[in-house]
Amino acid sequence: MGRIRTVTREELHKMTQHIIIGGGPAATNAVETIRSIDGGQSQITLISDEPAHSRMALPYWLAGNIPEQHTHTGDDAYFERLKVETRFGQRVASVDPAGRVVKLAGGDTLSFDNLLIATGASPVQPPISGTDLPGVQPMWSLEHTRRVLEAAAGMESPRVVLVGAGFIGFIVLNAMFKRGWTLAVVEREAQILPRMLDSDAARIVQSWLDSQGVAVHAGTSVQEISAAADGSKIVRLENGEEIAADIVIIATGIQANLDLIAGAGIETDEAILVNDQMQTNFAHVYAAGDVAQGPVKFSDRREVHAIQPTAVDHGRVAGANMAGQEVHYSGSLLMNVVDVCGLQSASFGNWDDASAEATTISNPAGRVYRKLLWTGDQLTGAIFCGRANDMGMLTDVGMVKGILQTQTPLGPWKEYLQENPFDIRRAYIAAGVAQKLVSTTLLGRPSQPRGYRFQDAQPELPANPAHAVYVGTKS
Repeated sequence: MGRIRTVTREELHKMTQHIIIGGGPAATNAVETIRSIDGGQSQITLISDEPAHSRMALPYWLAGNIPEQHTHTGDDAYFERLKVETRFGQRVASVDPAGRVVKLAGGDTLSFDNLLIATGASPVQPPISGTDLPGVQPMWSLEHTRRVLEAAAGMESPRVVLVGAGFIGFIVLNAMFKRGWTLAVVEREAQILPRMLDSDAARIVQSWLDSQGVAVHAGTSVQEISAAADGSKIVRLENGEEIAADIVIIATGIQANLDLIAGAGIETDEAILVNDQMQTNFAHVYAAGDVAQGPVKFSDRREVHAIQPTAVDHGRVAGANMAGQEVHYSGSLLMNVVDVCGLQSASFGNWDDASAEATTISNPAGRVYRKLLWTGDQLTGAIFCGRANDMGMLTDVGMVKGILQTQTPLGPWKEYLQENPFDIRRAYIAAGVAQKLVSTTLLGRPSQPRGYRFQDAQPELPANPAHAVYVGTKS
């Protein structure tokens, strides 16, 4: 366990006391941002019931692409280098914002000057009989991943039923598909990925899954999960069908972890409400990541964007403000990108805005779908679906994301894209989007790579001369 150096009582009294609750990307990016500003002239205590890790790396471990250690985002040496006191394996029982103390489940009480709540979210447990059976579980934590791999050990192709066909569920589905497991999906909505794709794109994805041998049961719910005589499970659907399974994964949604602030006076809606500095209604209490409901692009509302890029941004903005700088966040962009068993799907921004003007290309037989949504001459949403080559090896997706992030009016290039929706590059360059992205920073200075590498391995990233085409071309 990493420990800060021993300091005198007088030094400790003078040092700003930061407490960060959580061990995900919001927490670790806040830590690094604070240290990049204060150089170690504060006390940071990191409290998390799990080791610091990236939840988005768990499917790579599940798929067998990486070992468990590669999901971790910090080790003892890393936290010692950053002078962070870590309390892993511990939980916060309650928060007192007015008194500036947190109470741990073990009884300890810690005081703070600034508090960051980055406790993330937890899976929703649906009211289905049998969800407490062995082999029936979410796939959300390190322990969940470990249990799935243990349950599948020794089976050539375990039968898995995924309950819920949303973004998170399909990331898990893709990992199990890479293992060659026998897969079935149940979704109570009429289509799969209902909060990511429109019905036309969803039909293309479902057709693809059919071709890959993944059974999809949409428009029906799980009525009951029961144990079979041989130790397997029977998943009974409301439409009368039954599916045999060795493992059942529950992926019916998530909810923000708010228990520890119950009665604390911190304002919440779906999650903890924060302003553009990640502050709650207590100026010295911040929230970030899946537990925070904050500013977003293309709307005055505050929303929860439970994705890693938003968590990273939140953590960096919170960390800068906790360290005494004044940094304002322009808002997160709603985005979901997922590989569905070899078919790429993505949606950005206001992808479901019925009032927007739409430019749509649809080729179900070729499994190609592209929809651009316009408000005036501004691109405000998009949906993509297709194999990697049909999506421009994902370059088109990245360029549309850049247009949306910079909220660049495209002027005459709107008409060009409506006529040539597969030539994003020309409009992207001509409208100066790349130049805007290069000159935009989150904290007012160039970003730095994270300070932690597994076993201190350094990536080799040679500069690609083709980048000059995008950044250096004059409009």
